[in-house]
Amino acid sequence: MDSITHIVLGATIGEALAGRKLGKKAMLLGAIANSLPDIDFVASFWMDTAKDVWAHRGITHSFFFIIVVAPLLAWLCRWAFAGSRMSYRNWLVFWGLQLFVHIFLDAFNAYGTGWFEPFSHYRVAFHVLFVADPLYTIWLCLSVLMLLILRRDNPRRKRWMIFGLTASTLYLCYGIFNKLSIDARVRADLGAQQLSYSRLVSTPTPLNCWLWYVIAEDGSGFYTGYRSVFDHQPTHFRRLERNDSLLTPYRTHTDVGYLTKFSEGFYTLEQWGDTLVFNDLRFGEMRGWADPKARFVFHYFLQYPGSNKVIVQRGRWSGWDANTTRIFIRRIKGN
Repeated sequence: MDSITHIVLGATIGEALAGRKLGKKAMLLGAIANSLPDIDFVASFWMDTAKDVWAHRGITHSFFFIIVVAPLLAWLCRWAFAGSRMSYRNWLVFWGLQLFVHIFLDAFNAYGTGWFEPFSHYRVAFHVLFVADPLYTIWLCLSVLMLLILRRDNPRRKRWMIFGLTASTLYLCYGIFNKLSIDARVRADLGAQQLSYSRLVSTPTPLNCWLWYVIAEDGSGFYTGYRSVFDHQPTHFRRLERNDSLLTPYRTHTDVGYLTKFSEGFYTLEQWGDTLVFNDLRFGEMRGWADPKARFVFHYFLQYPGSNKVIVQRGRWSGWDANTTRIFIRRIKGN
């Protein structure tokens, strides 16, 4: 999830775990604790783009990281806050739960989270929430705002803390329900249209959990399309070829190895003029619900690796204006 979400979620959990013993310091420490796994961004200063994409959400988002780091930080805080009523066990629960919640929530995005590093490179991705979803985060923001305003001994603090955690959790459950409904409907539509497939992925479009981008893989390519929870018509699928043969001259390149592993096979190759482009389909298209020729958000220029900087959300908001937003809202509504 985005940094704001981790900060407000961590602050709210901090209040729940240690507010009575630490006061408002519990919120600050909670925000730090819940953001800590993203410290791996520092490595990006020394890595090329493809390796950094693969390394992000790796070892610092693993159970191994929690097992090693939580006891050390608990010991440090037990010493640094010796005057508090927090025992070592309290601190261990504080840090362990905050780190776990971070990596657990990140797994609900499309990126993939390395829970089992360094023993397995398998990435966990549930594809339930867009990386920044206001309707998940807003309740936590309101909760934190009120917790900052209310005095430490105000009995309403507990109610606001419970409100933020409950509302955001209910929204997450709502997203899971929507995903299951979308997957069932898309499978039915694929069957009705006699389109065979081996794997299916659905992932939410920006800032919502109502309109979903779907990818069904077969032997040589993919069927892609958009499905809203409010749609009444069958899903319209677009055929994409993987074009794997275009990758042959680059198979030995290190960046290609990282990209193919990261994409989990959900990629296509295409020519943009004289440039060969690697697309990771899981991150969706630039306004694809309105433009049938939309390019993919995640695209990497294989012949010009130095031209690839931030690529995960590259071009995500390209071309967005008031009219684009209206079209997007109409599509969400099922029109």
